[in-house]
Amino acid sequence: MKKIIPLVLLTLLVTAQTRSYAQEKFGNSLNLGVGLGYYGHVPGAIPAFNVNYEFDVGRNFTLAPFVTAFTYRNYYYWGDANNSYREYSYQRTVVPIGVKGTYYFDELFNAGDKWDFYAAGSVGFAIVTTNYEEGYGGDRGIYNGVSPLYIDAHIGSEFHMTKTLGLYLDLSTGLSTFGLAVHL
Repeated sequence: MKKIIPLVLLTLLVTAQTRSYAQEKFGNSLNLGVGLGYYGHVPGAIPAFNVNYEFDVGRNFTLAPFVTAFTYRNYYYWGDANNSYREYSYQRTVVPIGVKGTYYFDELFNAGDKWDFYAAGSVGFAIVTTNYEEGYGGDRGIYNGVSPLYIDAHIGSEFHMTKTLGLYLDLSTGLSTFGLAVHL
């Protein structure tokens, strides 16, 4: 196995170097997606909306500033000496903001003009607001449970329907989306 991995990597490198490709432009793309996400301590998959604008940085590499938004309602069981124990509801809204770095594997996979394949990573911070039900008197900070740091890993693909429109599927560790890519 130790001999096979370097051999495969060397073969891929030589193959990639011997192909003559014009550098494809992946950037100048507005990506609008909806999907299901899990971020922090939420009660399951949450519907979310994501928008980013992708621009070329280097060969097969783009950066895309992004903003995502999702909200959900959950319940917390609380009580004290003056209040009977019961479930209190709270509404949480999370808005991650950051940048997504994407590397495209089209040359490696010998993908045609209609397909893009990529791996990516996102990093940023999340703006989190929580509103508790009237009467809840417990600790409002300790139960927030959502880190302000946002980190996500992605793999995905885009199918180009036309020169300016594509459909993409982005599977990730936090927010998987299906969306429309508008190439400007």
